[in-house]
Amino acid sequence: MRKIKAAFIGFGEINTPKEIIEKKCNQARKQIEAEGIELIWVEPVSDDPSGADVRRAKKELAGNEFDLLIICIAGWIPSHAVIDVIDPFRHKPMLLWGLTGWSEGGRFITTADQAGTTALRKPMEDLGYTFKYVMNFYGGPAPIEEIVSYAKAARAGSMLRGSHIGMMGFRDMRLYGTLYDGVSLRSVIGPEVEFFEMLEIQQIMEMLNKDDIKLLKDKVIQRWKFVREPLEGTIENAVRLYLAVSKKVRERNYEAVSLIDVDGVKKLMKFAPAGVFMLLHDEDDICTIPENDTLGSVTQLITRYLTGQVGAYLEFYEFLDNGVLMGVPDYVPSEIVDGPVTVMPNSFGEFGEGLLNVSKIKTGEVTLARLSSTGNKYCMHVVTGEGKTPRSWEEAGWQPPVPQLPSLEIILDKPVGDFMQKVLGQHYIISYGNNTSLFKDLCGILGVEMI
Repeated sequence: MRKIKAAFIGFGEINTPKEIIEKKCNQARKQIEAEGIELIWVEPVSDDPSGADVRRAKKELAGNEFDLLIICIAGWIPSHAVIDVIDPFRHKPMLLWGLTGWSEGGRFITTADQAGTTALRKPMEDLGYTFKYVMNFYGGPAPIEEIVSYAKAARAGSMLRGSHIGMMGFRDMRLYGTLYDGVSLRSVIGPEVEFFEMLEIQQIMEMLNKDDIKLLKDKVIQRWKFVREPLEGTIENAVRLYLAVSKKVRERNYEAVSLIDVDGVKKLMKFAPAGVFMLLHDEDDICTIPENDTLGSVTQLITRYLTGQVGAYLEFYEFLDNGVLMGVPDYVPSEIVDGPVTVMPNSFGEFGEGLLNVSKIKTGEVTLARLSSTGNKYCMHVVTGEGKTPRSWEEAGWQPPVPQLPSLEIILDKPVGDFMQKVLGQHYIISYGNNTSLFKDLCGILGVEMI
């Protein structure tokens, strides 16, 4: 994750002593930089009659790349001076931050900071700016947590714009919930989805170096804990397909990838691709999801860019009276595994043997999220809960001894009935901790409804 980059510009009226405005802005600057945010610093701007300050600030900001613009109001300022500076950057997320006064000699001294912010809020809204309004309350701390949350969301928005997702195949199992509209996705959210053919990957597999296959196979045997000995060729299948997909990932700089699973790898190559996804996490550190789930993949990128976490997928198996049983019939990334990565060579139904991940998943507070769309209207469903070790259970169809799949019982913070009436698909993306504010800020920036 790269650092957040913000442009910081303070404002104060020409009649307020310059040293007061500068001192207040510098104190605010230090608080932001202490959070690891990289700032493009612009000296405070006044409403001088000649407009020299406004011209200077616009010149200093021009040509810089940043995730968000922090508008720090350190005292009363006529709105036109602020709008003149920030309007060329109306396409950027903005933070309208009002400072507060100080106590001295038994008196409270103010520069009327909130006169400035309250005069700006509605005009900024009416002008169509994307912004968040925060302030320092009299006698209280600065709203640093809110500022950092919005800054992380702004960075995520920047990183989504122009990110690339690789998709081998299309519409696995002819599912509807995994479909997407490429133009609106690029317009509203930002990623570009690139398709590549399974035939291309098969051709790459045929040209792989045998020494490279053996080297990675040996690493896999050492790295993962195997419940039982796999059949001859099972590990090689996963390694060969991984090496071919990885070559494509590196060539195209994909940040996420999905493969056609049931109607592709299992049907035509005769093995399950779970081991491939595990290797893509371990070796390439990218987001993966099966079954050509495009918006699931986008949700993974959103989760990673907001939280720095891997953004693993889980799917629903059962609704409980107070939550959900969620698991995966294939793999989980090692980042969310509790204990060693444990693999059981197994097959499901008529499919050949693959490397099934049967690891335990870390428990704790979790956030579940899913992006969806209707036409060009996007929404994000976000819910929090407590992930607990699941009861003993199994999915029918696996070859005996039937494994317990990686799973959690998630006790939801909202009634299950409310949740199920809003559910957007079988795959949701998990992150640890309560990350609701991050998703809410990003939805505000993207213009996406949060439900």
